[in-house]
Amino acid sequence: MNTDRKGIVVITAGTGINLALGILYTWSIFKETIREAIIAKTPGSFAWDMGSVNDPYALACLVFAFMMIPAGRMQDRKGPRITAFTGGVLVSLGFLLIASSVEYWIWVIGFGGLVGTGIAFGYASATPAALKWFPPAKSGLVSGIVVSGFGLASAYIAPLSTYLVKQHGLLHTMLIFGMAFLLVVSALSMMLMLPPPGYKPEGTERRCASTGNRDQRADFPHVDETPRSLLRKAQFWVLWVLYFIGAGAGLMVIGSVSGMAKISMGERAFLAVAILAIGNATGRIVIGMLSDKFGRKRVLCGVFLFQALLMFLAVPGIALDSPFAIVLLATLIGFNYGANLAIFPSYAKDLWGMPHFGTNYGLLFTSWGVGGFAMSKLSETLKAGSGSFTLSFLAAGALLLVGFEIARRFDDHKEEARKVVRRGLAPG
Repeated sequence: MNTDRKGIVVITAGTGINLALGILYTWSIFKETIREAIIAKTPGSFAWDMGSVNDPYALACLVFAFMMIPAGRMQDRKGPRITAFTGGVLVSLGFLLIASSVEYWIWVIGFGGLVGTGIAFGYASATPAALKWFPPAKSGLVSGIVVSGFGLASAYIAPLSTYLVKQHGLLHTMLIFGMAFLLVVSALSMMLMLPPPGYKPEGTERRCASTGNRDQRADFPHVDETPRSLLRKAQFWVLWVLYFIGAGAGLMVIGSVSGMAKISMGERAFLAVAILAIGNATGRIVIGMLSDKFGRKRVLCGVFLFQALLMFLAVPGIALDSPFAIVLLATLIGFNYGANLAIFPSYAKDLWGMPHFGTNYGLLFTSWGVGGFAMSKLSETLKAGSGSFTLSFLAAGALLLVGFEIARRFDDHKEEARKVVRRGLAPG
């Protein structure tokens, strides 16, 4: 098998793994079923405190993010296959555990702990393996395609979950998912592979149009930033804060979209979750391509500004009254949220290199988990106190405007190199 074909196989396998692991974004379907059971006070069913319904999801986001550090280290040292296989087993065990009980702490441990950890190991194995097969000029596109699977997952899992829960109940549905994860992720993990030692993707080097000589400005010089030195860089912490804001604002909506949609869409609320997933996946691919073409910083600023506008447009509650409005809002918010998952791994590769990419991106990805945990908890607290999502949207919109200003001032020293690569040739 030639190297180009191997790279495509790795992208396909990584996207497939993420298509399974993206079940995290379907939590709002499970949450509404639990909420209904609490309200109904059915004997032997869920007897949780209403304010804690989102806790397993919020913890899963936090665990997912922080376990990306050991998962990334395993990927760097042991390779993507064993890392992805480990993830599939852990996610399966988590679903099998929550399928056995309606107790709050079982769901916190099973979904928040085991599923969150398993998702981290699967997710950490897919993107680094794919990026190593392609040149820097395609980093945004490649990472966008691979992580699009994670975003797109809800497009099929949301209606499937709704159907299975209606036919078999929530616990039996969790059992089905547990067995499916073990089979699908384990099989796809065997398709992940790394390039041979010394492999350099075609297009890594550019040639001067007039002389034919290698153009130093067009290449991304070899970078090998270690995790220890990375944590001492202000550049890392600026990106950490930006990721926290972009991811947290999106996850706040994703975790509650089914509940918001149910007000105007009833039993068809799963459609909003599925369509948000399409926007989420599309944003990862499209914005990944645009960041390759126009630059990470410029595109990230646009994403933050547009996402802030969407949050403020949702404040009056128009989206909660009109099915069309809520679907459009969900699609656009999902699109902008997905953009973060393409831009930030590309930043990590550009600025800090590939030798420690798994661990370095794992460190950066902790911001995703902290953002998801903090914003999800904030959203539920504000809603419980006010009875609406208005304050949640206002807080997210204001935070995104702060993020826009930080991104606008961010000093990205690799941007000049990307401009040369994007032009395809350098002046003599």
